[in-house]
Amino acid sequence: MNVLTEQLITYSVVFLLCAAIVYFYLRKKSTTSLKTLEKVAIAKEEGLHEPVSLHPYIDLNVCIGSAACVTACPEKDILGIVDGKATVINASNCVGHGACFHSCPVEAISLRIGTEARGVELPHVKETYETNIRGIYIAGELGGMGLIKNSVEQGRQAIENLAKNKKPSKENVYDVIVVGAGPAGISATLAAKKHELSCLTLEQESLGGTVFTFPRSKVVMTSPMDIPLYGKVKLHDTSKDELLSLWEKVISEHDLSIVENMKVEHIIPQEDGTFKIVTATEEIYFCNQVVLSIGRRGSPRKLNIPGEDSQKVAYRLLEPERIEHEKIIVVGGGDSAIESALLLKGANQVTLSYRSDKFSRLKPKNREAINNAIATGEITVLFNSNLVAINQGHVLVKVDGEDETRQVENDLVYIFAGGVMPTKFLERVGIEITKRFGHIVKKHN
Repeated sequence: MNVLTEQLITYSVVFLLCAAIVYFYLRKKSTTSLKTLEKVAIAKEEGLHEPVSLHPYIDLNVCIGSAACVTACPEKDILGIVDGKATVINASNCVGHGACFHSCPVEAISLRIGTEARGVELPHVKETYETNIRGIYIAGELGGMGLIKNSVEQGRQAIENLAKNKKPSKENVYDVIVVGAGPAGISATLAAKKHELSCLTLEQESLGGTVFTFPRSKVVMTSPMDIPLYGKVKLHDTSKDELLSLWEKVISEHDLSIVENMKVEHIIPQEDGTFKIVTATEEIYFCNQVVLSIGRRGSPRKLNIPGEDSQKVAYRLLEPERIEHEKIIVVGGGDSAIESALLLKGANQVTLSYRSDKFSRLKPKNREAINNAIATGEITVLFNSNLVAINQGHVLVKVDGEDETRQVENDLVYIFAGGVMPTKFLERVGIEITKRFGHIVKKHN
């Protein structure tokens, strides 16, 4: 065999190897694309493809399809790859970690809230977290960043920016009043202590804000965060109780002034540049600056039906393990309603009333669990139904397509119909609220 023949054989082998590599690569790429497209189709059918809050936006002109974002995302099937480009699958399940944003090697991802078709009402907030009202800052969920880590970071940054504009101290005037004692509010309170600002925190319900209203066994997905005066905390899967214990520990260690069950009704700017804070019980406080760290759902949405003011009606589930042998109606079809119904089943007779014909935008684990509970008869579901009246020993339910209203025996009613954004409260203060479409919350510099 001569040298030329040997070279031809070598080149042929190399060519075949390269061709095989390219073939299997393209085949894998095609298979991956098909699987992702199938997931996207399912997500659209289940109403999970359209984002409802903070979500990644992918610039396809920049994306190189490295899949680093897919790998970095701690949630399942939020992102995938189609034809060598990243795409969003179950956008409704995105919780805004931002891991995809940080992992992208070519900075093709920005974090946005609202879409071109669906706008989201947001208060006007500058990069410093100050609103259009000088001296009033917004941090956390109200500004569109509901994730615990993000809220903690915003609470800290709001105080740091506020401290740069510290006004001269006055008698009986706090340097800052923080409204809300959720993650953002507690972080802001700690940061105020760190910067030696006189601070009072007012919470309309209980310590922890929205976290407190989670069902007791609910697992909170979070990530490492830096808490002022405490340091870095690495929490990944943790229960509500563990999280609240952490808050209580840092509050106790630093002797923070937090008043629970104190709802703020009015924030009134004064001529001297201070703010008058009026509570629902008519207490009055004065401060130089304000940090609003309340939730987007200021108060629960009511059904506005007869009997809704009954003591048997509640809008949150606190200690399900103490509720036994009751006939319970849970109203709603979102994750909160599903999780509560699942926690109540077993020891109780649970009926779930939902106005639509099927569940949508549920987290995968909740969808699987509720379907299993329905299949085993542990939970009864009335789709296309609405409560029309609540009475002492029963409720009246109207089911679409049925001529007569059903009378269902009942001891307790839990309503999870969402919440009402505190728009009127903000407008009374003078804070501008606009509807944002595809609003960029964070982008690479």
